[in-house]
Amino acid sequence: MMMKAEEIMTKEVVTIRGSATVAEAVKLMKEKNLRVLIVDRRHEQDAYGIVTETDIVYKVAAFGKDPNKTRVYEIMTKPCIVVNPDLGVEYVARLFANTGIRRAPVIDGKLVGIISVTDILRKSDFVEKPKAILLEERIQQAIQEARAICEEKGANSKECAAAWDIVEELQAEAAHQRAQKIEKTAFEIYCEEHPEAIEARIYDN
Repeated sequence: MMMKAEEIMTKEVVTIRGSATVAEAVKLMKEKNLRVLIVDRRHEQDAYGIVTETDIVYKVAAFGKDPNKTRVYEIMTKPCIVVNPDLGVEYVARLFANTGIRRAPVIDGKLVGIISVTDILRKSDFVEKPKAILLEERIQQAIQEARAICEEKGANSKECAAAWDIVEELQAEAAHQRAQKIEKTAFEIYCEEHPEAIEARIYDN
């Protein structure tokens, strides 16, 4: 029997109103140590929304917008992709991989929980294959993020080096799972295009 979403989801979900300011959202995220908030419906027929730390960084911080004047509804995703509590974990994993999302609210008429990539990795009993699919998805996402950071901060910046550290950790984990050595890491490929990035990896003690 395949495990279901409701068996591994997190039941405590923190919600916020779409009319709240981004500053309020950030405060709530910090207080509760969360990366995502579910945006409440305005009425029964309305859809749920989702706002993530990435939305805040990419759409507010990156443009120097004032978080006290920007509202959650301006940056949220709505309607967001939702999961049925009965959905098998492998299908949740596939949904995440195909859409590139990392978490989704679990809806059974109303909001009953939230399920994330982490829940799948830590709580489910799946065999290797979905894990490999998920990890590959995370690696691709981390590579895109690293390239974006290096584009913005410069190839020899500390931030760029730190972003590639994350990619290399994930790639090492994937190689360990497959029990094979990586021919060339994503960072090595990046360094062929941007030789100056190597210098940033030689940290000062």
